[in-house]
Amino acid sequence: MALRRPATGVAFAVALALAGATAQAAAGTALRADPSQAASLPSDDPVVEALEPLLAAEFAVQSGRLDDAARWYLEAARAARDVELAERATRIALLAGDNARAAQALELWRRQGGEGTSLLAAEATLALRDNRERVARKHLVELLQTPGDDGWRQALGVVAGGARDPEQAATVLERLVEGGRIPDNLQAWLAFGGLAQRMGQPGLAETIVTEVVRRFPGEPRVALLRASQLREADRDDEARKVLESLAEQASGNAELRLAMAYEYDALGDLGAASAILARGPQDDQTYALRASLLARAEDKGALAGLYEELRRTAAKPDPSRRLLLGQMAEFLDRFDEALGWYEGVPGGPQRWPARLRSANVLHELQRSEESYGLLHDIQADAAAPDDARRDAYLLEASLLEEDGTPEAEMDAFARGLAAFPDDLEILYARALSWERRDDIARAEADLRRLLVIEPESVAALNALGYTLADRTSRYQEALELINRARAAEPDNAAIIDSYGWVLYRLGRNEEALGELRRAFALQKDAEIGAHLGEVLWVLGKREEAREYFRQARELDPDNRALQRALEKTGA
Repeated sequence: MALRRPATGVAFAVALALAGATAQAAAGTALRADPSQAASLPSDDPVVEALEPLLAAEFAVQSGRLDDAARWYLEAARAARDVELAERATRIALLAGDNARAAQALELWRRQGGEGTSLLAAEATLALRDNRERVARKHLVELLQTPGDDGWRQALGVVAGGARDPEQAATVLERLVEGGRIPDNLQAWLAFGGLAQRMGQPGLAETIVTEVVRRFPGEPRVALLRASQLREADRDDEARKVLESLAEQASGNAELRLAMAYEYDALGDLGAASAILARGPQDDQTYALRASLLARAEDKGALAGLYEELRRTAAKPDPSRRLLLGQMAEFLDRFDEALGWYEGVPGGPQRWPARLRSANVLHELQRSEESYGLLHDIQADAAAPDDARRDAYLLEASLLEEDGTPEAEMDAFARGLAAFPDDLEILYARALSWERRDDIARAEADLRRLLVIEPESVAALNALGYTLADRTSRYQEALELINRARAAEPDNAAIIDSYGWVLYRLGRNEEALGELRRAFALQKDAEIGAHLGEVLWVLGKREEAREYFRQARELDPDNRALQRALEKTGA
């Protein structure tokens, strides 16, 4: 997983710039101490007056204390009389669930000249949180009537993530649809139809599909939505018939072929997904997708046919084609052939992935000494790109894990970190390895080291927060870490799942249920489904819990969170 540093808070940076050198010196002093205790600056400048609460607000966000951050941001916005700060104060208060301060910040945002779709979306969200559904619908209708795509996309975000729970979201969406408020825009109808499906509202999805078919007859994307809806309703045979009706149109439409392949994949018909991709012009990406689908289907006969087809159509394969042929030969367990293709890749950017794959093939051929020797050569090759050298350490650790040699695996990580001090990818991989071995203390140490290097790494904040929530009893500390991740990416399904899980561990089961339902609506994931099933089970909703456990099994039967949930509940 790639880790990145989000941008520094805009309001914070602007305030420091405007306040000048004196304010910056005061800021340094305030940051070294508790910002809330910093001395007031003797100035009538509103920016300088706002600096102390603004620093306190940023300090609170960095500590994961969103309640305190909402209070300080509101105070800073009042002092600065700044529209951007008022908007930030509103968003943080909504994220903290502090509706009273959100209302005050929203009023300030309006008074400072705030306008447009972002303001309307915040007003609609707060109205939903306050159970003022009529007011919320008024703001949503204004958004849906805004020309262009931004308005309906903002409305979609409010319905998907701003409601108190999925039931309220479904009610609001149903009334918007029944009132004819969705704009005459195919992409908007498809998006709201997809949302209805993800929320588990088959009746509403059916209504939307019927209306879309009436408004946009003959549009293939409508048929795809219909197929998706039928699949979600477990009417797989009908979904296949809809997809089959699109086959002729797909021959000349690459985008449609990819979308159909996705639907066939979701139905579990991997062979059909590969076949639909084969109907049009072929390139390396298409061949690779077809090969991947057939490999997942374990259809070695069809995969072998594709392999031979690709060999025949390339008398003198270029480096990219050689790399692809090597990967296909690997899928077919033709390791000697794969090695030949990889070794035939000349210089250029494909050379390094080919050499790494060669090491993997040698390991499959039980030629471990040669495999590890090749990886060591890449690690020591000054001409190799840093990414290739780093990946050689990661692959070595992975192969050593397969060999069941944990000490050697950790030695590979250690050598990798010696060559690439504080490399985020290696630290993250080692942390996950420690966690798999239930060595939570060492996993935590690596994640904390990562956060020292990248204090705003959302992935690391979420990973550490979730680990503490799931594997320790340090729930408050976990909550603060997850809150920091939420402040950066409030609509990230994995982070919402972590938040729901820590709420559950804190005994706030009803709140947890709402968050986990929202996470699962955003992303159908086995781990989220397992968490949702466990919370439902504990709340006595056992039939619904079994349904989510069933869906989680279909997504990933070997998921560790699912196995733990099934063992704990006895389901």
